[in-house]
Amino acid sequence: LWDAAFWFCGCSTMLSRESRGQYPQQTQWEENQMKHKNKLISAVASAFVFAGMAAHAEALRLGDFQSTSHIVSVEGTTKWMAAVTEATDGAITFEHFPSQQAAKSKAQLDAVNNGILDAALLGASYHANVLPLNSVVGLPGYYGSAEQGTVALQTMLQDGPLRDEILASGVTPVFGFVLPPYQVLAKKRLGMPADWDGLDVRTSGSTQAMTARALGGVGISIPGPEVYTAVERGRLDAVLFPLASVPGYKLNEVVSHISTNGSFGGYSFIMVVRTDLFDGLPEDVQAKMLALGNETAVHVAQAQDASVEGLIESWKAEGIDTYTFTEEELATITDALVAVSVDWAERLQDDKAVSYTHLTLPTTPY
Repeated sequence: LWDAAFWFCGCSTMLSRESRGQYPQQTQWEENQMKHKNKLISAVASAFVFAGMAAHAEALRLGDFQSTSHIVSVEGTTKWMAAVTEATDGAITFEHFPSQQAAKSKAQLDAVNNGILDAALLGASYHANVLPLNSVVGLPGYYGSAEQGTVALQTMLQDGPLRDEILASGVTPVFGFVLPPYQVLAKKRLGMPADWDGLDVRTSGSTQAMTARALGGVGISIPGPEVYTAVERGRLDAVLFPLASVPGYKLNEVVSHISTNGSFGGYSFIMVVRTDLFDGLPEDVQAKMLALGNETAVHVAQAQDASVEGLIESWKAEGIDTYTFTEEELATITDALVAVSVDWAERLQDDKAVSYTHLTLPTTPY
């Protein structure tokens, strides 16, 4: 294109010079030729600009196992996608596959590595076999609020063993956040460990399964979208779940008792992009994705914390028993769960795991 433009411009210039020498009266012809030359140069320049934009444009296929009505999606994933597209002037867009449309909860990471997806919002506990250190968030009593846990997680994802573990799996962490501490939902009030004996308890991942076992129950790992049916059909006796996520799955319709001041573990989400793709993006685009990720992480955490109080009041109005554990119950439960952190570290047989169990934070009851 440039060669053609310069050839045309050169020819038109020579013709105009010859014309001035032989036919001075043909100034109108020269003006027309100059206009055509300028238009061609502008067209060629525009073509190169658009070609450059196209070279850097990326439409990322993003997998997600949450529904678009879930608070994590509304205040997190979709919010971040829109912000990135706007901040990059459309250089980065997304094709969103929520509700396990592209891959099941436990297959999101494989889908990214296999090229089915470019990015995904991972539930870390579903990938404990590949990301064992990242399952530390599932330990009981690890944090007291979503914001508190998210700030700690973001710090660990920027540098250290958790980040290294994720990078080793072929993806780059962009941001991460946690759900509020898990509570117990059931069709009867559960307090002392004796109340849990022999119950089938929904847990998310192996770490929470240890929690259920420490209390006398049996941990059963079932993805969020399948919990409602499992409780309704009697497959589950109790559910460990973060309160802010309950409306997204309508679990308040199938239980009658919900605790409000326990801390039966946590859950972390990590937004990842396939490393070779992320590294190939312009540095300014990478920086915007990371900065907006940090903002989104804190925002969605705060939104979840703020929603809990209102949810509790609405459930009370529905006739659900939203109860607090007594001091005696909390003390007994806490003692029973001390072994979970020790067991978790021993199973990993990793010095790093032992050090992370010491990062547990005091709980803050709602």
